[in-house]
Order: sequence, then structure tokens, then C-alpha cells
Amino acid sequence: MERRFDPANPEWMDRPQPVSPELISDLRNLRSLNRWFGSYRLVRHFLRRWIRPNDKLRVLDLATGSGDIPRLVVEFARERRAFVQVDAVDFQESTVKIARDLSADFPEVTFHCADIKDFGEAASYDLVLFSLALHHFKPEDATSLLRRCRELSRGRVLVADLRRGWLAKVGVDLLTATIFREAMTRNDARVSAERAFSFRELRDLARAAGWENFGHRRFAFARQAIWLE
Repeated sequence: MERRFDPANPEWMDRPQPVSPELISDLRNLRSLNRWFGSYRLVRHFLRRWIRPNDKLRVLDLATGSGDIPRLVVEFARERRAFVQVDAVDFQESTVKIARDLSADFPEVTFHCADIKDFGEAASYDLVLFSLALHHFKPEDATSLLRRCRELSRGRVLVADLRRGWLAKVGVDLLTATIFREAMTRNDARVSAERAFSFRELRDLARAAGWENFGHRRFAFARQAIWLE
């Protein structure tokens, strides 16, 4: 299954737009998909390894969307009696506004409306997260972003995304035909399945970005992750 990517035709959620019922609904659907189809489980798998009681960590979440991953990190840290400060970054102003509204009870999270390609200073974060967004970019930009993740972190990086293949395509088509049928979610989910990198492609991108001694494995529901620690 070949990757299909047209930079002139961005996903609907990436297009300039105000806060709208359609965008709010789409972001809510994405949170449900993250919760029930592996993304939260994947992130927790690494948080259990990387966050210990009494830790004080500075965390960066790139392409944060509605901020559900930063909230997950904070909740996990609270359970572990650790302290985290999270910078959450997204380029879409309307999405950042929604994320801030949803995160009123999470003062540990600071949201930034900025370009993730040049946000932050080198080696300023203990942990850098980049979830379900690498497929939004052409390969050369994806490589640059992986290099940037490594530069921003003092040692730990987690990049998680979809894994392109027939399982992802059939699963997404089925879900968006029966449950998540809103137009924006249906369009973007199906496009994402076609734009995702294969297992081999993601490994090659990491190597091209200068990653060494990194982990890479498949996760349930057509997910995959690469990481440094």
C-alpha cells in the first residue's frame, strides 16, 4: 500500500478556521479514538518507565491538538507524586483555545500557539512527545522534525503515530462509516490512514534524522512508536 500525500490538500483540521461546533466535535472524536484505540495505552507504557515518585520534569508536547496527551501526562505524574511542567504546542489558534478551555484544571500545562518546527531551545526538556502528527508532513519535513525532537530533549523522546497498512485503512473506514461519521473526522481519519508512514519508513526517517540506538516497535490498532532514552 503506497503512501498518498498531497501537501496542497491539508487535512480539514489543519486549515485556518475559527472555533466551531465542527472543530469541537472533531477534536472530541480524536480524544475518543486516542482513548479506545491505543494512543493513551501507548503513552502510559513509556510514562511508567520514565516518571518516578518525586521527579521534577519539564515536558514538551508537539502538535498537541486539544491537549489530551498533556493532561494524561499530568494525571499520571499526580498519581506517581511527581511534578511536571508541560509546554503544549500547536499552530492552530482555534485548536489551542479549545485545549486551554479543556485544561482549566491543569495549571501544570502551558499552551503555545506556535510553529513546532522552530519552537523551544536545545536540550531544554526532559521528555519530548510527538503523537499522531508526523504523518501530516512530507518526508523531508518529518525528518527535520525528528531531528528537532532529539535536539530539544535532554535524553528522552517518544514519537508515536499510525502505521500504514491495510489493517489501518479497513479499520478507519469501518469506524468512520459506523461510529465517527462527522464529516471532518471521516475525511481526516481516512486521509491520515493513507498518509501514515509504514514501519520501515518511520525507521528510515529516524536514521536519516541522526537517531542512534533508538527503540522502534509496533503497538495495537495499527500504532507504532520510536523512542530515545
